[in-house]
Order: sequence, then C-alpha cells, then structure tokens
Amino acid sequence: DRIILGEIRGAECFDLLAAMNTGHDGSMCTLHANSPREALGRMENMILMGDIKIPKEAISRQIAESVDLIVQVKRLRDGSRRTTNVTEVIGMEGDVIVTQELFKFEYLDEGEDGKIMGEFRSSGLRPYTLEKARQFGFDQAYLEACL
Repeated sequence: DRIILGEIRGAECFDLLAAMNTGHDGSMCTLHANSPREALGRMENMILMGDIKIPKEAISRQIAESVDLIVQVKRLRDGSRRTTNVTEVIGMEGDVIVTQELFKFEYLDEGEDGKIMGEFRSSGLRPYTLEKARQFGFDQAYLEACL
C-alpha cells in the first residue's frame, strides 16, 4: 500500500507519519521548505500547530522513524527546476533528527543562453536505506553503481 499526498500544510502531517510508520512503505508527500533540514522543522511545526498534544521530542522521533529520504527540488535563477539535494534521515541523537546528504547538485557554469549547468554528485556515503531498498526488490548492483 502506498500513500501519496500532493502537499501537506498542517496537522494532517501527523496522520501521514502515523500511516507511514504502520506498514505504508513507499509513501510520499510534498511540502515547501528551503532545505532538507528546514523540511524536518516544518513537519514538526505543522504537527505542533494542530490540536495533537504530543511532546516535541515524540514528534521528532515519529518523523525520524517514518521518513527515509528528503528530495529537494528548487527553481534556479534561470527558471529551471532541478533536484538539488537527496538527504537521508538516519534517526535520532538525543532530541535531534540526524541526516546525511547523499547527493547534491553542484553548479558549474552558465551557458550563453543563461541556462545553469551543473552535475548531480554523490557524497560517497553509503545510505542506510540501501538494504531496505534491496528488500523491496531494487537491484543491489544498480543501487551500488549509483553511489
């Protein structure tokens, strides 16, 4: 089963996380944020703005246990949209959600037509979610080659 939401804006974020954490692997949503780290903070704030009376630490833990990856898409100054970051949510250290950047768009130059040129580069870190992806049928050799 999959859950796909076009955009989360409020307390429905908690319901999505609860569903993601109870057997709906592969679910996704969109939200507006300026960075992967800010996306996590926005999720926390959306839940806190609702009527749900849960401590912030429990909300952070729910996010860390439910979200595997954050894919950031930005509109660049040339008007194009690019995936600029793929960040993995690893878990919790104390009351902080721990992440690691897996891929990042690296600006190289601008063409004569003003189009931004760049490359999507791997950080070289091995994703913790690699084994989970393999369990869902992704080809291990292909995944390794992408790193």
